[in-house]
Formats: sequence, structure tokens, C-alpha cells
Amino acid sequence: PAPLALLPYVPCVPSVALLGKITATTFTLERPCCVFDPHANASDAIWLVVAFANASATFRNPQTQADVPLYEGLPTTGSYMTLEATAAAYTCSAASPGVLRVGDDTGCGGKGNQEPCNGPLPSPGPYRVKFLVMDCHGPKAETRWSDPILLRRASTLSAIDPAPMHGDSSALVVIGSILASLGTALVVAVLSTVGAEAWESLYHQDSGTSTFAHRSYRTHHIPQPLPPGCRCNPPGLGCFAPQPPAPCPAK
Repeated sequence: PAPLALLPYVPCVPSVALLGKITATTFTLERPCCVFDPHANASDAIWLVVAFANASATFRNPQTQADVPLYEGLPTTGSYMTLEATAAAYTCSAASPGVLRVGDDTGCGGKGNQEPCNGPLPSPGPYRVKFLVMDCHGPKAETRWSDPILLRRASTLSAIDPAPMHGDSSALVVIGSILASLGTALVVAVLSTVGAEAWESLYHQDSGTSTFAHRSYRTHHIPQPLPPGCRCNPPGLGCFAPQPPAPCPAK
């Protein structure tokens, strides 16, 4: 067989911000463009090899289609091949999405399927990937292995974001702020009502509802006109007219 061509291309996760770029079971790759044109014919197949990082060094390229490692064998063999595509999908003129999603086929696995599939990845990894060009005689060219790709998995329940990742997290924040403001306003209203009632109760007690308290209030703060000849006793005890002096006893 002809020697295998090693292409300088290194698969990688896109550097731009993407929704769900790396999750607990999937990751996204940049789609190689114009990489295989000099080395692939229209009838060739281009595969993506996915392997645990510690198993990538021992991976052996299959020599025939029948030897392609399947997704179900990943836990035991440490690698599988997926995303089979024609060379036309990666040509310079191909009108295709700019990224590839690895692990997004939830229908794979557990059904005894003997066909290659793109099933969810079973653990955080890390993983390494490479592209492999094959024709009817076997491998023709391959890219370099990617750097290790580690999936994200929450270690505690508190690290999980309960908000759905569909762009409406800002709406949830606004709703939460409104509810918090309403709660604060309700507390202020209740405290104001209770305070007003307490103040009114204290006012009635201090202003005096008994006859003595009412008279005392009037005596101290609202002086009444005194009859002629009266002089005031200590405040609050009314007044009386002066008495003539008693006659002296006879000697």
C-alpha cells in the first residue's frame, strides 16, 4: 500500500463563543475546509477518529471498512470512528456549517447496532480526535491528533445552572428582580400599617380617656377664667375663695 500522508492540520474546538460548545456528553469541532483536497478523491470517505487521550497513541488505523471500530466498543477498546462523510463535504467550495458536533446522536448505543454512529460520550474524558481519509484499499491520509478535550460535568448540585440555555436567562433575572422589589414593597407596607396602628394606640393612651386625665390636661394646658377673689392652689387641685381671718379670743 502507498504510504499514509500525514497532514499538518490539527483538529480543534472553536475559539469563538458557542452555545453548548462543550457539555457533559458532546463537544464541537471546527469543520476542516480545503484540508483534504490534494489527497482525497470524490469516492473516498473521511472519518473522525475519537479516542481517549491515553489510548490515542496505541490506536491502529483500520485497513478495511469492516475493521472500523464502532461506538459501542469505546469503553473496552478506548476508541471509535464516526461522522463518515464524502470528500466533497470538506472541499473549499462546500456550502456546509462551520462546525461539527461530536456525540449528539442520542439514538446510538444499547441496541446492538453494528453501524457507526455519533453517540453521546460516556465520560468527561479527556479525548483526542483526528480525521482519517480512506478509500476501498484502506487509509490514504490522516491529520494530527488534537489536543486533549475535557468535557464539562458539574461536581456538585450547586454548580448546575437551573436556567435553560435558550437565551431567556436575562428574562429570568428581570422577573426575579421584580419579585424581589414587590416583596420589599410588601414588607414596607405591612410595617407602615403596624406602626400607624401602634402610634394611634399610644396617642389614645397618652391623651387620656379618663375624666381625671382629661381634667388634668385642661387644668395644666388650658387655663380657665377664675372667679373674683379666687386664688389658685397647686396645679390640678382647683381654686377656692380667701376666708376672712378668725377673730382674736377675748381676754
